[in-house]
Amino acid sequence: MSADIDRREFLKQAPAAAALVAGVANAGLAAQRGPVVSAAAHALEPFGYSNVRLLPSRWQQQVEVARTFFHEHVSIDDILQGFRVAANLPAPGRPLGGWCGKDSNNVFGQWLSGLTRLANVTGDQSLRTMAVTLYTEWAKTVGADGNARMDHYPFDKLVCGLVDLVRYANHGDAVAMLTRVTAYADKTFQRAQAPLADITDNQAYYGRPQEWYTLAENQFRAYQLTGDPMFRKFAEEWLYHAYWNKFAATSAPTDAHGVHAYSHVNTFSSAAMAYDVTGDPHFLTIIKNAYDYLQQFQCYATGGYGPNERFMKTDGSLGRALDTRSDTFEAVCGSWAGFKLSRYLMQFTGDARYGDWIERLFYNGVGAALPLQAQVRNFYYADYRVGGGMKVYNWDTCTCCSGTFMQNTAEYANLIYFAFRDSLYVNLFVPSEVTWASSEPPRSNPGPVVRLTQETAYPDVDNTKLTFFVASPTEFPLRVRVPLWATSMAFKVNGAPVAVEAKPGTWATLSRTWRTGDVVDIQIPLTLRMEAVDRQHPNRVAVMRGPVVFVLEGAYHDPNFALPKTNAELAQWLVPEPGSLPRGVWATAPPPTVYPTSLRVVPPDKRPVRLRFRPFYEIGENYPYFMYFDRDTLPWRLW
Repeated sequence: MSADIDRREFLKQAPAAAALVAGVANAGLAAQRGPVVSAAAHALEPFGYSNVRLLPSRWQQQVEVARTFFHEHVSIDDILQGFRVAANLPAPGRPLGGWCGKDSNNVFGQWLSGLTRLANVTGDQSLRTMAVTLYTEWAKTVGADGNARMDHYPFDKLVCGLVDLVRYANHGDAVAMLTRVTAYADKTFQRAQAPLADITDNQAYYGRPQEWYTLAENQFRAYQLTGDPMFRKFAEEWLYHAYWNKFAATSAPTDAHGVHAYSHVNTFSSAAMAYDVTGDPHFLTIIKNAYDYLQQFQCYATGGYGPNERFMKTDGSLGRALDTRSDTFEAVCGSWAGFKLSRYLMQFTGDARYGDWIERLFYNGVGAALPLQAQVRNFYYADYRVGGGMKVYNWDTCTCCSGTFMQNTAEYANLIYFAFRDSLYVNLFVPSEVTWASSEPPRSNPGPVVRLTQETAYPDVDNTKLTFFVASPTEFPLRVRVPLWATSMAFKVNGAPVAVEAKPGTWATLSRTWRTGDVVDIQIPLTLRMEAVDRQHPNRVAVMRGPVVFVLEGAYHDPNFALPKTNAELAQWLVPEPGSLPRGVWATAPPPTVYPTSLRVVPPDKRPVRLRFRPFYEIGENYPYFMYFDRDTLPWRLW
């Protein structure tokens, strides 16, 4: 291939690049489409659901499930049925049932948000049309006073959906509605006062307001979008100082447990937006300490957290929960909260280490979830019990996880790459393509257009390939995240090894003048190891390969098997099984190439055993598995 490429030909090959050159912002999420810019300094920016395309993979298939769900399994009339009944309007369609038995307010805003973001990610403009139609018809059910018939919990989701409708679907008509419904909420919402602010029951399942402490994030987003001070004032009324301040001076508070897990990770996104709007470093300190607290004391090897939907005491309760709790992690909603907090921290600090939680949740959290199905059946709890688990659909339908499934799958494209001025960052190793224009501010004057394609079967294999297409030779740093677990990484440029510092938890940097056809090959050795659940249970471990949790298939067992004592022995015992095909939820459309995705147990004495470990994300519905093990204790003896 020619080292340089004619600019006109380049734009033919990359339609997204043509849009970029025409003035589309590089990082749509952070480049404010309103009069208020961030008061906080940003170290890097995501691409804001634009200019990133997922290529064929298991993860793209999840996105496709989300995209087709609205075409195949729900209708606008069904979604609006309850709202129309309440407004005394003709109401064709049927109630969705489950959590949406009366109306769909619990997921309505999330679905609006998911539709607009997915339209950008997939290029399916019918999703944008659906979102606008859904909004237009719903707006007819809202009173002139702005009464949307929603309390705090669904109202927060509604505001997110309306902001996204303006920002990502360019539907400016929603601004007036956003103002109206917020003005009504400002006048009528019960404020968070004791005992509702008491952390012992602050999700308030049986009271009001419910999850009020998540409201500020989207109100601040509305303020940045519109410049209307009403939104900022309303946001500041919901700042959760009573809880956030536990993290103001420490990452190891002793009294932060007992609260609803997902929504309390989510509340730190409100603290993040408080920092973005005010620039007050107090809020940045809080979310940095909160992140470290979660990683040290609340997270399992998967990145999941919150057995019984609660933060655990730091006394070994996290490990003990594996004896009894099948509701180990609220997987889909919990991933959404973790993605957001990590992304905010990466934006503000530029630190690569925050990408590790994103990666774990990407593969073991929502990335390992069962797909959304007809009748709005959705995966809710992931089961990590020592006695064995299975993936099952929630007994109820239309839960909150059916909303965050849409948002999560759109978010995939927003987490792979970041950019800042003249640097392009690779955060995740996922088959994808990004189109980027390097520039110093202002962003309305983009630099040379670059298209980067990433080809990989990671994490089934330990390498990824980056190929460049540039309108003209372009000098810039390419920065690649080095995972915290990575003992080494190796780089080649156009087939020749290059020396690159690759310290775990940092960005490995390759600076050069890039030309069309340049190829970077990256090897990320996928270390086999055991990770203890917490400090009090050093022998209660999960098996990991790189960022992926491997589970023991529960359909077979050998009475003589026990986990080895060291990681070195583990690497000898678990041998890749060539020719194995992915099994489980995505097996109907396997990747075009067969990869060794399972690990066969081969004991030192070479005796035959019928034991096989598989990535957790490959396990399908109702298939038994073991994730956590007490070393020298055989889990099947519990049967």
